[in-house]
Amino acid sequence: MYTPVAADVAKLRNITGAGMMDCKKALVEAEGDFDKAIDNLRKKGQKVAANRADRDSHEGAVIAKVNADNTVGAIIALNCETDFVAKNDDFVKLAHALAEVAVGKTKEEFLAADFDGSTVADKLIAQTGLIGEKIEIGSFESIEGPFLGAYIHAGNKIAAITSLSADVDGAAEVAKSVSMQVAAMKPIALDETMVSQETIDKELEIERELLMKEGKPANIIDNILKGKMQKFYKDNTLVHQAFIKDGSTSVADYVKSVNADLKVVGFVRVSLA
Repeated sequence: MYTPVAADVAKLRNITGAGMMDCKKALVEAEGDFDKAIDNLRKKGQKVAANRADRDSHEGAVIAKVNADNTVGAIIALNCETDFVAKNDDFVKLAHALAEVAVGKTKEEFLAADFDGSTVADKLIAQTGLIGEKIEIGSFESIEGPFLGAYIHAGNKIAAITSLSADVDGAAEVAKSVSMQVAAMKPIALDETMVSQETIDKELEIERELLMKEGKPANIIDNILKGKMQKFYKDNTLVHQAFIKDGSTSVADYVKSVNADLKVVGFVRVSLA
Protein backbone atom coordinates (compact mmCIF):
# COMPACT_ATOMS: atom_id res chain seq x y z
CA MET A 1 0.00 0.00 0.00
CA TYR A 2 1.31 3.43 -1.00
CA THR A 3 2.40 5.60 1.94
CA PRO A 4 2.90 9.29 1.11
CA VAL A 5 5.89 11.12 2.51
CA ALA A 6 5.38 14.29 4.52
CA ALA A 7 6.79 16.47 1.73
CA ASP A 8 4.16 15.21 -0.74
CA VAL A 9 1.36 15.76 1.75
CA ALA A 10 2.61 19.31 2.39
CA LYS A 11 2.88 19.95 -1.37
CA LEU A 12 -0.70 18.81 -1.98
CA ARG A 13 -1.89 20.92 0.94
CA ASN A 14 -0.16 24.00 -0.53
CA ILE A 15 -1.75 23.35 -3.91
CA THR A 16 -5.28 22.72 -2.70
CA GLY A 17 -5.56 24.35 0.72
CA ALA A 18 -7.09 21.14 2.07
CA GLY A 19 -6.27 19.74 5.51
CA MET A 20 -3.21 17.56 6.10
CA MET A 21 -5.19 14.38 6.84
CA ASP A 22 -7.46 14.95 3.85
CA CYS A 23 -4.40 15.38 1.62
CA LYS A 24 -2.76 12.25 2.99
CA LYS A 25 -5.90 10.19 2.43
CA ALA A 26 -6.32 11.59 -1.10
CA LEU A 27 -2.73 10.66 -1.99
CA VAL A 28 -3.18 7.14 -0.60
CA GLU A 29 -6.36 6.67 -2.64
CA ALA A 30 -4.60 8.04 -5.75
CA GLU A 31 -1.46 5.96 -5.09
CA GLY A 32 0.71 9.05 -5.28
CA ASP A 33 -0.80 10.56 -8.44
CA PHE A 34 -1.10 14.28 -7.65
CA ASP A 35 -3.62 15.08 -10.39
CA LYS A 36 -5.82 12.19 -9.28
CA ALA A 37 -5.42 13.23 -5.65
CA ILE A 38 -6.55 16.76 -6.50
CA ASP A 39 -9.55 15.31 -8.34
CA ASN A 40 -10.33 13.16 -5.29
CA LEU A 41 -10.29 16.23 -3.05
CA ARG A 42 -12.51 18.13 -5.46
CA LYS A 43 -14.89 15.19 -5.63
CA LYS A 44 -15.06 15.24 -1.86
CA GLY A 45 -15.83 18.95 -1.99
CA GLN A 46 -18.48 18.43 -4.64
CA LYS A 47 -20.11 15.74 -2.56
CA VAL A 48 -20.17 17.96 0.50
CA ALA A 49 -21.44 20.89 -1.56
CA ALA A 50 -24.28 18.77 -2.93
CA ASN A 51 -25.21 17.56 0.54
CA ARG A 52 -25.34 21.13 1.82
CA ALA A 53 -26.99 22.72 -1.21
CA ASP A 54 -30.17 23.43 0.74
CA ARG A 55 -28.40 25.02 3.67
CA ASP A 56 -28.70 28.76 4.30
CA SER A 57 -25.35 30.48 3.79
CA HIS A 58 -26.45 33.78 5.32
CA GLU A 59 -23.17 34.56 7.12
CA GLY A 60 -19.89 35.53 5.48
CA ALA A 61 -17.57 38.39 4.62
CA VAL A 62 -18.35 41.32 2.32
CA ILE A 63 -15.21 42.78 0.73
CA ALA A 64 -14.73 45.77 -1.60
CA LYS A 65 -11.66 46.29 -3.78
CA VAL A 66 -10.59 48.85 -6.39
CA ASN A 67 -7.71 48.70 -8.85
CA ALA A 68 -4.48 50.70 -8.53
CA ASP A 69 -5.84 53.47 -10.77
CA ASN A 70 -9.01 53.80 -8.68
CA THR A 71 -11.14 53.42 -11.82
CA VAL A 72 -12.52 49.86 -11.55
CA GLY A 73 -13.92 48.15 -8.47
CA ALA A 74 -15.89 45.18 -7.23
CA ILE A 75 -17.67 44.00 -4.09
CA ILE A 76 -18.24 40.34 -3.32
CA ALA A 77 -20.00 38.54 -0.51
CA LEU A 78 -18.25 35.28 0.32
CA ASN A 79 -21.02 33.43 2.10
CA CYS A 80 -20.90 30.63 4.65
CA GLU A 81 -23.31 29.12 7.16
CA THR A 82 -21.99 30.26 10.54
CA ASP A 83 -20.57 33.39 12.09
CA PHE A 84 -17.77 31.24 13.54
CA VAL A 85 -16.44 30.55 10.04
CA ALA A 86 -17.12 34.10 8.84
CA LYS A 87 -14.83 35.51 11.54
CA ASN A 88 -12.01 33.04 10.87
CA ASP A 89 -8.87 34.86 9.71
CA ASP A 90 -8.23 32.41 6.85
CA PHE A 91 -11.79 32.81 5.60
CA VAL A 92 -11.52 36.61 5.63
CA LYS A 93 -8.14 36.43 3.86
CA LEU A 94 -9.71 34.20 1.20
CA ALA A 95 -12.53 36.73 0.74
CA HIS A 96 -9.99 39.53 0.24
CA ALA A 97 -8.01 37.46 -2.26
CA LEU A 98 -11.14 36.56 -4.21
CA ALA A 99 -12.29 40.18 -4.27
CA GLU A 100 -8.98 41.15 -5.87
CA VAL A 101 -9.65 38.65 -8.64
CA ALA A 102 -13.20 39.98 -9.10
CA VAL A 103 -12.10 43.52 -10.04
CA GLY A 104 -12.81 44.24 -13.68
CA LYS A 105 -14.84 41.08 -14.29
CA THR A 106 -18.45 40.03 -14.57
CA LYS A 107 -19.62 37.45 -12.06
CA GLU A 108 -19.41 34.73 -14.71
CA GLU A 109 -15.87 35.76 -15.68
CA PHE A 110 -14.91 35.89 -12.02
CA LEU A 111 -16.14 32.37 -11.24
CA ALA A 112 -14.25 31.04 -14.28
CA ALA A 113 -11.05 32.97 -13.48
CA ASP A 114 -7.83 31.30 -12.38
CA PHE A 115 -7.23 31.14 -8.64
CA ASP A 116 -4.15 29.27 -7.39
CA GLY A 117 -4.18 26.88 -10.33
CA SER A 118 -7.91 26.18 -10.41
CA THR A 119 -11.00 28.24 -11.13
CA VAL A 120 -12.70 30.35 -8.49
CA ALA A 121 -15.72 28.06 -8.75
CA ASP A 122 -13.57 24.99 -8.06
CA LYS A 123 -11.89 26.76 -5.16
CA LEU A 124 -15.29 27.37 -3.57
CA ILE A 125 -16.16 23.69 -3.95
CA ALA A 126 -12.84 22.67 -2.41
CA GLN A 127 -13.40 25.07 0.49
CA THR A 128 -16.85 23.59 1.07
CA GLY A 129 -15.23 20.19 1.44
CA LEU A 130 -12.44 21.53 3.62
CA ILE A 131 -14.57 23.62 5.97
CA GLY A 132 -17.69 21.46 5.98
CA GLU A 133 -20.03 24.39 5.34
CA LYS A 134 -21.70 25.65 2.21
CA ILE A 135 -19.30 28.25 0.75
CA GLU A 136 -20.47 30.36 -2.17
CA ILE A 137 -20.40 33.79 -3.74
CA GLY A 138 -23.58 35.60 -2.79
CA SER A 139 -23.92 39.21 -3.91
CA PHE A 140 -21.56 40.52 -6.59
CA GLU A 141 -21.33 44.14 -7.74
CA SER A 142 -18.91 45.82 -10.13
CA ILE A 143 -18.40 49.51 -10.91
CA GLU A 144 -16.27 51.75 -13.09
CA GLY A 145 -15.73 55.50 -12.88
CA PRO A 146 -13.29 58.45 -13.04
CA PHE A 147 -12.31 57.94 -9.38
CA LEU A 148 -13.45 55.23 -6.98
CA GLY A 149 -13.14 54.86 -3.24
CA ALA A 150 -14.19 51.91 -1.08
CA TYR A 151 -15.29 51.33 2.49
CA ILE A 152 -15.69 48.05 4.39
CA HIS A 153 -17.64 48.34 7.63
CA ALA A 154 -16.16 46.77 10.76
CA GLY A 155 -17.03 43.08 10.89
CA ASN A 156 -17.08 42.71 7.10
CA LYS A 157 -20.89 42.66 6.89
CA ILE A 158 -21.35 45.74 4.66
CA ALA A 159 -19.19 47.32 1.97
CA ALA A 160 -19.65 50.16 -0.50
CA ILE A 161 -17.80 51.81 -3.38
CA THR A 162 -18.44 55.39 -4.53
CA SER A 163 -17.59 56.87 -7.91
CA LEU A 164 -16.62 60.54 -8.14
CA SER A 165 -16.55 62.70 -11.27
CA ALA A 166 -12.81 63.39 -11.15
CA ASP A 167 -9.53 62.56 -9.45
CA VAL A 168 -8.83 65.80 -7.58
CA ASP A 169 -7.07 66.74 -4.37
CA GLY A 170 -8.99 65.21 -1.50
CA ALA A 171 -10.88 62.75 -3.72
CA ALA A 172 -9.71 59.71 -1.76
CA GLU A 173 -11.09 61.05 1.53
CA VAL A 174 -14.33 62.18 -0.10
CA ALA A 175 -14.89 58.83 -1.80
CA LYS A 176 -14.27 56.96 1.44
CA SER A 177 -16.55 59.26 3.45
CA VAL A 178 -19.38 59.01 0.93
CA SER A 179 -18.92 55.23 0.82
CA MET A 180 -19.38 55.23 4.61
CA GLN A 181 -22.59 57.19 4.01
CA VAL A 182 -23.77 54.60 1.49
CA ALA A 183 -22.98 51.75 3.88
CA ALA A 184 -24.75 53.39 6.83
CA MET A 185 -27.76 55.06 5.20
CA LYS A 186 -28.57 52.60 2.40
CA PRO A 187 -29.72 55.08 -0.29
CA ILE A 188 -31.99 53.63 -2.96
CA ALA A 189 -30.58 55.79 -5.77
CA LEU A 190 -28.06 58.50 -6.56
CA ASP A 191 -30.72 61.24 -6.92
CA GLU A 192 -34.41 61.65 -7.74
CA THR A 193 -33.83 61.08 -11.47
CA MET A 194 -32.50 57.61 -10.73
CA VAL A 195 -35.43 56.41 -8.62
CA SER A 196 -37.51 53.86 -10.52
CA GLN A 197 -41.01 54.86 -11.60
CA GLU A 198 -42.32 51.79 -9.81
CA THR A 199 -40.90 53.06 -6.51
CA ILE A 200 -42.28 56.54 -7.10
CA ASP A 201 -45.75 55.23 -7.95
CA LYS A 202 -45.79 53.00 -4.89
CA GLU A 203 -44.76 55.86 -2.58
CA LEU A 204 -47.36 58.19 -4.10
CA GLU A 205 -50.07 55.57 -3.68
CA ILE A 206 -49.22 55.03 -0.01
CA GLU A 207 -49.05 58.74 0.78
CA ARG A 208 -52.25 59.49 -1.16
CA GLU A 209 -54.19 56.86 0.80
CA LEU A 210 -52.88 58.22 4.10
CA LEU A 211 -53.88 61.77 3.18
CA MET A 212 -57.34 60.64 2.14
CA LYS A 213 -57.78 58.80 5.44
CA GLU A 214 -56.76 62.01 7.24
CA GLY A 215 -59.61 63.75 5.41
CA LYS A 216 -57.46 66.11 3.36
CA PRO A 217 -59.44 67.85 0.57
CA ALA A 218 -58.92 66.24 -2.83
CA ASN A 219 -57.97 69.58 -4.43
CA ILE A 220 -54.88 70.03 -2.20
CA ILE A 221 -53.64 66.44 -2.03
CA ASP A 222 -51.48 66.78 -5.15
CA ASN A 223 -49.67 69.80 -3.70
CA ILE A 224 -49.10 67.98 -0.41
CA LEU A 225 -47.77 64.98 -2.31
CA LYS A 226 -45.12 67.15 -3.97
CA GLY A 227 -43.77 68.05 -0.55
CA LYS A 228 -43.97 64.45 0.62
CA MET A 229 -41.92 63.29 -2.38
CA GLN A 230 -39.29 65.96 -1.80
CA LYS A 231 -38.84 64.63 1.72
CA PHE A 232 -38.73 61.07 0.37
CA TYR A 233 -35.92 62.00 -2.03
CA LYS A 234 -34.04 63.82 0.72
CA ASP A 235 -34.19 60.79 2.99
CA ASN A 236 -33.54 58.11 0.38
CA THR A 237 -31.31 59.43 -2.42
CA LEU A 238 -27.61 59.72 -1.77
CA VAL A 239 -26.76 63.26 -2.85
CA HIS A 240 -29.74 64.75 -0.98
CA GLN A 241 -29.24 62.83 2.28
CA ALA A 242 -27.93 64.65 5.34
CA PHE A 243 -24.20 63.93 5.55
CA ILE A 244 -23.56 61.52 8.44
CA LYS A 245 -20.42 63.39 9.54
CA ASP A 246 -22.19 66.77 9.54
CA GLY A 247 -25.97 66.70 9.62
CA SER A 248 -26.19 70.39 8.75
CA THR A 249 -25.14 69.75 5.14
CA SER A 250 -26.13 67.37 2.37
CA VAL A 251 -23.82 64.84 0.77
CA ALA A 252 -23.76 66.88 -2.45
CA ASP A 253 -22.79 70.05 -0.58
CA TYR A 254 -20.10 68.23 1.38
CA VAL A 255 -18.57 67.01 -1.89
CA LYS A 256 -18.70 70.53 -3.35
CA SER A 257 -16.99 71.92 -0.25
CA VAL A 258 -13.89 69.94 -1.19
CA ASN A 259 -14.00 70.90 -4.87
CA ALA A 260 -16.71 73.04 -6.45
CA ASP A 261 -16.77 70.94 -9.62
CA LEU A 262 -16.71 67.54 -7.91
CA LYS A 263 -19.80 65.32 -7.97
CA VAL A 264 -20.86 61.84 -6.94
CA VAL A 265 -21.68 59.93 -10.12
CA GLY A 266 -22.37 56.42 -8.88
CA PHE A 267 -22.21 53.88 -6.07
CA VAL A 268 -22.67 50.20 -5.25
CA ARG A 269 -23.44 48.60 -1.91
CA VAL A 270 -23.52 45.01 -0.65
CA SER A 271 -24.78 43.84 2.74
CA LEU A 272 -25.29 40.43 4.27
CA ALA A 273 -28.56 41.57 5.84
